[in-house]
Amino acid sequence: MAKKPRLRDLARAANVSPATVSRVVAGNPSVDPAMRRQVERAAKKLGISLEEKRKDKSKVLAFLLANRDVLHSFQARVLLGAENYCTQHNWELLFMSFRYAPETPPDALHLPQLLSNRTNARAVILGGSNFPNLFQALETRGLPYAVLGNNILGEWKPANCDVAFSDDIAGASDATAHLISKGHRSIAYIGNLQLPWFNRCSIGYERAMAAAGLAPRTVDFRSDGSQLGYLATKAILSKHRDLTAILAGSDQVAAGVYEALREMNIEIPAKMSVVGFNDTQGSLLFPPLTSVREFPEELGRHMAEFALQRLQDPDRVTQEITFPTQLVPRSSVGPPAAPAAG
Repeated sequence: MAKKPRLRDLARAANVSPATVSRVVAGNPSVDPAMRRQVERAAKKLGISLEEKRKDKSKVLAFLLANRDVLHSFQARVLLGAENYCTQHNWELLFMSFRYAPETPPDALHLPQLLSNRTNARAVILGGSNFPNLFQALETRGLPYAVLGNNILGEWKPANCDVAFSDDIAGASDATAHLISKGHRSIAYIGNLQLPWFNRCSIGYERAMAAAGLAPRTVDFRSDGSQLGYLATKAILSKHRDLTAILAGSDQVAAGVYEALREMNIEIPAKMSVVGFNDTQGSLLFPPLTSVREFPEELGRHMAEFALQRLQDPDRVTQEITFPTQLVPRSSVGPPAAPAAG
């Protein structure tokens, strides 16, 4: 049975780009009238009803949580921001999870069914952890997307796609400088450097330590969440008893740091200062945790905006935005303890 011609076939027959065909189908007034007639003539020859295609056009975006087991609180707030923006503009946002391997060729990636038919989700917001092969797969299939730049693994070029960043490098640098300003000189950073958000924070930490002429103590542990904080704290304090402060790569990691310090009878902040990152649990811990606040709802809103703008104008210049972070001082940081009298 012969396959029905697709919009890509129409673009080839009309000798125009797929983006131009998409604009004609969407009724975009920016299309040159002569080019519009060219597409309409080719559609008639192929037996494609542009009117039916217009009726089929859904107003649905997809939020794809990639390569994550759970919807982390930070990602949940990104989703909330995207959902609010879509609601305000009369679009629906559907959530789905998706796992894929970085070594899978783009044309062999089996995308979720919602993304396989353009009459369902018309553009994608990429949350979770992503690899460049998915970008190529979406581009090949003509699906616009916007991505959270902090969570991408592998070689990629931000200038090639619509991307939103949280300035976690500057945030980690500010947090480290805050500890240094309190008199700390022996400061450790705890993270899993295989994960891009932890790695980016380590860059900011090491820059601030270098600027102060201090040696970094980066603890790279292959774990995540509170378990990472717990195990890494136990490991580094078994070797470095002179440590006076810890910067954790997330508030979840900081919760594990707290647990380890309690077991070791090390009081916060009298004997050890602790700073977290993302401010998702800062006010819930005791003592309240100094943390670096990010703005995930704004990230989500702007990714949704980028995706809708890309639908309206497929040829527009790619957009990139970076949101600043904010250090939120609380009770978990104090001056370093005076050395014991000898």
